[in-house]
Amino acid sequence: MYPGGSAQALRGAGFGLTRPRSLGPASSSPGTGPKAAAGGGTTEWSGRSWKCPSLLPCASRAQQTLLFFRTSSVKDSTFVEKMKKTGRNIVVFYGSQTGTAEEFANRLSKDAHRYGMRGMAADPEEYDLGDLSSLSEIENALAVFCMATYGEGDPTDNAQDFYDWLQETDVDLSGVKYAVFGLGNKTYEHFNAMGKYVDKRLEQLGAQRIFDLGLGDDDGNLEEDFITWREQFWPAVCEHLGVEATGEESSIRQYELVVHTDIDATKVYVGEMGRLKSYENQKPPFDAKNPFLAVVTTNRKLNQGTERHFMHLELDISDSKIRYESGDHVAVYPANDSALVNQIGKILGADLDVIMSLNNLDEDSNKKHPFPCPTSYRTALTYYLDITNPPRTNVLYELAQYASEPSEQEQLRKMASSSGEGKELYLSWVVEARRHILAILQDYSSLRPPIDHLCELLPRLQARYYSIASSSKVHPNAVHICAVAVEYETQSGRVNKGVATSWLRAKEPSGENGRRALVPMFVRKSQFRLPFKATVPVIMVGPGTGVAPFIGFVQERAWLRQQGKEVGETLLYYGCRRSDEDYLYREELAKLHQDGALSQLSVAFSREQPQKVYVQHLLQRDREHLWKLIHDGGAHIYVCGDARNMARDVQNTFYDIVAEQGAMEHAQAVDYVKKLMTKGRYSLDVWS
Repeated sequence: MYPGGSAQALRGAGFGLTRPRSLGPASSSPGTGPKAAAGGGTTEWSGRSWKCPSLLPCASRAQQTLLFFRTSSVKDSTFVEKMKKTGRNIVVFYGSQTGTAEEFANRLSKDAHRYGMRGMAADPEEYDLGDLSSLSEIENALAVFCMATYGEGDPTDNAQDFYDWLQETDVDLSGVKYAVFGLGNKTYEHFNAMGKYVDKRLEQLGAQRIFDLGLGDDDGNLEEDFITWREQFWPAVCEHLGVEATGEESSIRQYELVVHTDIDATKVYVGEMGRLKSYENQKPPFDAKNPFLAVVTTNRKLNQGTERHFMHLELDISDSKIRYESGDHVAVYPANDSALVNQIGKILGADLDVIMSLNNLDEDSNKKHPFPCPTSYRTALTYYLDITNPPRTNVLYELAQYASEPSEQEQLRKMASSSGEGKELYLSWVVEARRHILAILQDYSSLRPPIDHLCELLPRLQARYYSIASSSKVHPNAVHICAVAVEYETQSGRVNKGVATSWLRAKEPSGENGRRALVPMFVRKSQFRLPFKATVPVIMVGPGTGVAPFIGFVQERAWLRQQGKEVGETLLYYGCRRSDEDYLYREELAKLHQDGALSQLSVAFSREQPQKVYVQHLLQRDREHLWKLIHDGGAHIYVCGDARNMARDVQNTFYDIVAEQGAMEHAQAVDYVKKLMTKGRYSLDVWS
């Protein structure tokens, strides 16, 4: 039982959970209109990534430990039998970390009925993929794989078992027809590594590729990449299988609305991610499906400037049995701004406190609801649905029917089309303008969809990941977070705010009337680790909030020194704009440097002089010493921060240092650094 142990206590803690009153007899109202793509997806970066320096991809120590439990658990190993019983001949497996690959898989599965076929989207973690060899027993069977690459070449968590199986198996897949669409980001070195590996490995095992590998780039326009691949994929399938399209894009609802007018309030979800009442009865172990409600004990502003708001939060994990190491990530489940939720309810004329369920009309589907049900529309829009990211084209297509003004309906359908003009309009009016669903409803005054269909269409709100800014040796009962509040003006003049950072910023430690501010969280293990031997030198590069994991690293090395252990050189290259504006953890870093735990503290202030100075300039300045540490001292290099520019520039700088100091050609220097990565001596914790 969580301290306080009731919904009332949770409300008093400032989490905002409210269980509804019982209402009167239940009634149901079948859904109508177009079918929605199940599952969630978002192109907004909601996860941190770390470099997995060995073979693409590799399992972390935590993943290797968890692998035993995953493979030892009971799985539905008969997906082929399920397909036979339900008359399906297309299975779309997805490896998804943030929901986007799952959404694409559902859209492809939904497409199948246009060609007289039936599809199913499937989580590879729930099935024994050894059954894949039996797929050829089904006439015109096809396996499609929507595979996201997580971070620097890793499989997603739910595809780790599948990847391990592909590595180890020698099963004969001749007779199995397949296609792969990969989801990646070109700012990372191992772009779309998982998709490429799956495509190649299936061919090696004898499977027949019926369409070219698709490579989606989230640094560009992932939605357009998918649509372009999809519109060429289906004609290839038709030609190969000898089938023809039977109609236009689907207009069938996937979920049926049931309104509950007489329901026990204790049976209603109020924000829990998995088990009902899990926030009232907190039981370890805590993970993505069972987050821990941590009390916010500290929330202070880190910088003096007014332009941006950097914050340091401390979460109490006492009695949770949560353990972490320096370099791990903390995931938090945020809540949407109540003002946005209320505006959606108002503009649609909906009672947000109605208790409802959305039940899958496909009784054979493993996914019974798009989010935990029964619940209220208010809870769904606050805790379960992504209302701040630009909606994808399939959402616009299905919403278009509800626009009573012909010109607005035409515009929505155009943006959802695969035409060049439609793609350009979607890119400029939705993506680049960062129009979320509320903005679209405001700008298209005749667009008024039923709120239940809107909730069916919106993707799931995802957890946000932050590098832990503390050491468990020093703070065993707390997890520290360093973050910057996101706020910007869009092309339409609206001000958009980051969901998680705005929500965290408002978390007052004391709260009103003695309330405790709570954060649903769990820890995700990382490979971003200090060397096993404390005597090994470390070189840390982290501008801005990229300093977060290094606070934990240096705290840990200071603790080791206090225990009388010998500690190697510890160098930090930190960057910010100005010393009086955004120099984060200034006092703490100065003290760690003064005490000797931090051997060298080098700070680049990019805007304090006419010519900008960045961390890579300081690395070049110290190139002789750095080369000695790397080549002679076996130093480990760590880089944390922006993947698009900083991490790439820093890596190029190390190429130059190695080439100059090691008297190598550029190609040799690149190979030298790549080998450091392979050996785990050059690690990245980056985001884009």
